[in-house]
Amino acid sequence: MAFVTEKEELKPGLIIFRRGDVEHRMWYCRMKMPKADRYKTVSLKTSDKEAARERAFDQDADIRFRIKHDVPVFNRPFREVGREYLLTQEARAQRGEISKGRPKKIRAIIEGTLDRYVGSTQVHLIGNELWGGYPAWRRMNGAGRNKRNGVREVSDEMAQAFADSEAERRTKVQHTLGIRVLKPIQVKPSDERVVPFISDSTIRFEMSIFGAVMNYAIKKRYVPANQRFDERPKLKTMRRDEFTLEEYRKLHTVGRKWIGEADKPSSVWYRTVTYNMILIACNTGMRPAEMKNLRWRDIMPAKDREGREIVVLFVQGKGKSRKLVAPKSVGDYLERIRAISKATEPDNRVFTNITGKPAKTLYSSLITDLLNEANLREGTQGVPRSTYCFRHTYATLRLQEGVDVYFLAEQMGTSVHMIEEHYGHVNTIKYADRVLQGMVGWEPPRPEVDVTRAKASKAAETHDKSKRGQPRRAG
Repeated sequence: MAFVTEKEELKPGLIIFRRGDVEHRMWYCRMKMPKADRYKTVSLKTSDKEAARERAFDQDADIRFRIKHDVPVFNRPFREVGREYLLTQEARAQRGEISKGRPKKIRAIIEGTLDRYVGSTQVHLIGNELWGGYPAWRRMNGAGRNKRNGVREVSDEMAQAFADSEAERRTKVQHTLGIRVLKPIQVKPSDERVVPFISDSTIRFEMSIFGAVMNYAIKKRYVPANQRFDERPKLKTMRRDEFTLEEYRKLHTVGRKWIGEADKPSSVWYRTVTYNMILIACNTGMRPAEMKNLRWRDIMPAKDREGREIVVLFVQGKGKSRKLVAPKSVGDYLERIRAISKATEPDNRVFTNITGKPAKTLYSSLITDLLNEANLREGTQGVPRSTYCFRHTYATLRLQEGVDVYFLAEQMGTSVHMIEEHYGHVNTIKYADRVLQGMVGWEPPRPEVDVTRAKASKAAETHDKSKRGQPRRAG
């Protein structure tokens, strides 16, 4: 190293030196790691040579103690560990262990909010205080999308920071698409100084990535095992928004009229496919990603144990795959799409654009138009509904019909815990008679009387009485 001056070897593998590329006269020491081809350099923070020798031996003893007791030797900023973790997730995506889109979400969080929060912090210095303080910091340093989470006022400086962040995001998108940015993209700060809070579900997801990076650091022995943060702060759980049965029927009715009002053939095509896709989603519970991946070869007719016709779908999404069953009507909706599609080969996607290429957005703008037409765009919580709401509708209607939660979890490719957490309100409504039992003004329903059976019973009783009144015959 050309910048090393006044080097002195104190013992094999331990030297002290000064740096010729700096103005100060402080001493440094460099130590070779036992049984490894690695070195650690430390500033001794003294210009006195004798003091430097003593401190170098102290550092050497500290290193040996750390190695003996399995304490991390090298310090790394969270930013660096996060990048290492991201590389492992990208490798998993290439092997098909997780979805291809997962690393993109992880990268956005690691290089975005987590980098701003603890990016430059040495990973071994991250403790319970930084971990537990993340939700409060995130709420005060970000803007959400929906006002259901509450709102807060922001300063001019914060509004400008939001604008700069949006400009940076748009620039990255342009580069990703291969578009050359000739001049810096600028975004003006919004005149509105009231912004929604970040939702608790967003914070929960970001903290799951935060915890995953720390667990990776433990695995690599960058930090001790006591820096595992599996317990997350209690955050508010937002109930999934779905369509009621009446709203679903209204969507049916308005959807047919909406197709008939299309003013050109391409509009008729797109509206027809969108309408049938909504019916398929509400009757299968497929995720949007699973619908995107659905191919014609994945659709198989079958019969249940009683010989009734059903449809079996092989769906893939979120890095997993499964088979789900659907009523025959779903097969009819799929055939309507096949009849007008230009991509009907077994390997072709079911949901495409009018030219036969896979649909990237699953007709999101058309769904918005239809929901606006039906006046169903916003749910009960004032949040704009999305394609995912059709999955929630399926789950809610199935539970209302008494489907066992275990079978429903298998059908939807999720856990029983997730079903109970997000759809527990359905059981409260379903068993209202039991919940309200004994309350003033509430009477339990009287059992229905079968008139035919009641008459037969009365006749039998009369007959028995008449026989009891007759004298017995002798012999």
